[in-house]
Amino acid sequence: MTTDIRPATLASTADARTTLISALNWRYAAKRMNHRQVADDVIDTIVDAAHLAPSSFGLQPYSVLVVSDPELRSQLHQQAIPQPQVTEGSHLLVFAIWDQVGDRQVDELIQLTADTRQIPVSDLDDYSQMIKDTVNGFDNDQARHQWAARQAYLGLGLALTAAAMARVDATPMEGFDPAALDQALGLSGRGLRSVVVMTVGYRDPEADYLAGQAKVRWPQERFRIDLDDRLSV
Repeated sequence: MTTDIRPATLASTADARTTLISALNWRYAAKRMNHRQVADDVIDTIVDAAHLAPSSFGLQPYSVLVVSDPELRSQLHQQAIPQPQVTEGSHLLVFAIWDQVGDRQVDELIQLTADTRQIPVSDLDDYSQMIKDTVNGFDNDQARHQWAARQAYLGLGLALTAAAMARVDATPMEGFDPAALDQALGLSGRGLRSVVVMTVGYRDPEADYLAGQAKVRWPQERFRIDLDDRLSV
């Protein structure tokens, strides 16, 4: 598959920005959902967006588990994630980092890159060593896992954005028991550990006290800092 690198026109860029900002203003972290199912192709698009997210070195050291079965979601709700959206929603996405990130995973990425771009693996030797120096240079496993989690959050951000563009509600959650969730899903056997989850569904405006509330964000003048002038030393 080739990548379209043609520049967008000014008109299409403006239209895209309007559509994007409108979608992000529409979305919020829905607290209650109405049990309506999200179409499979929409779920595919949301997961594809996470799949296409950037990551350090392109290593993408995490996987996304898609949980649709109502009985399994009910079990997870009871054992690890007590929020109602887990059972009221249509799907649950679990972002789980790789427990091990080392030379083997880097070698696999380098081989995939060489195959995809049809270049010799040897052309990537310096790049490979740079990645290995990084992933093997963390002080401990906890630091490596924190780095991997930051990559997963990049995927989460794009998944939330894709859901908003499709006018599907998506709620990110950190308030769960990772050990219980990992055990319930058998993640250790897959070499994974959960870091964040996201419910996908449709809001229930009658049950959700936040539905229709104004979005609250810091003013732009507090959030955005333009450094137009050279900093004084």
